[in-house]
Amino acid sequence: MSTIVSEYEYRGRRYVSLGITAPGEPQSLHPVAEGRLLAALLSPDAPAAVAALTAETEPVTVTAGDPALQALPPLLPTTGPSLVSGFLGTHKSKADAIVGHDGQPPLPKWFFKGLGSWLRRPGQPLVVPAEPVILVEEPEVVLVFVNDEAGAPRYLGYTFGNDLCDIGLHRIDPGYTPSGKLCDTGLATHLFLGEPPRSATGRTVIERDGQAVWEGKFDCGADALFFRVSDLVDRLFSFPALRRPGLVNYVLTGADRSSFHDGFRIADGDRIVIDVASHGAVLANTVRFGGGASAF
Repeated sequence: MSTIVSEYEYRGRRYVSLGITAPGEPQSLHPVAEGRLLAALLSPDAPAAVAALTAETEPVTVTAGDPALQALPPLLPTTGPSLVSGFLGTHKSKADAIVGHDGQPPLPKWFFKGLGSWLRRPGQPLVVPAEPVILVEEPEVVLVFVNDEAGAPRYLGYTFGNDLCDIGLHRIDPGYTPSGKLCDTGLATHLFLGEPPRSATGRTVIERDGQAVWEGKFDCGADALFFRVSDLVDRLFSFPALRRPGLVNYVLTGADRSSFHDGFRIADGDRIVIDVASHGAVLANTVRFGGGASAF
């Protein structure tokens, strides 16, 4: 079983929690100075270093639902740079659309999603433009890297995300895909130490006015991918801009099928629940259509 680490802010201090607490159960937190968790994760034996770190202090027990407790995206820096990006059309279920050119093997298609500060944890709304064409939820494995002082990417673990985007823009013209990706990204607050999962399965439910209006299964593990995870990573870090020292990279590895493929259309106020049952992680976020704005 993987070591699972989560970070929290509680009454002005930083804490770390191990494992996944069941809903309604009290949370056991270990006070940890900022930066020490990252140092432990960069050590040769990260699970042992994390265990030693949390053993240094007496845990604090927090009642479920305490409004002062705020979960944080894994390793999100408070002052340093962080980037959210990912790859399109990575799954075997989309193999017909994955083609090379001039007899060469196909390359993974990378996209920019946003800054780390744009990430939204479970319970927070996912905001999209005021008039999206066709929204699609995308349950994905998210790889977490931190570049060391020499600019070498260090893989620290994985979590799960919802790459909400406007696929309707892509269907109009692939050139619109970058802007279609500029929707909020949901991210689980748990960091799973260890290699990316071969299998990561679960179910997505979309609720409207408190009632389930669509649901479907997903598999976003490495075995479901057309590309090897190592090929995605090599492609990503072939660009020097993504190897700048201190940069935290959250890398979305792609989704297989979604509500869009069943003809369903996400509406303003819909609640998307992604239950990664294989790993005990749940993301639940409400979609909000944003108001129009102009700088002129």
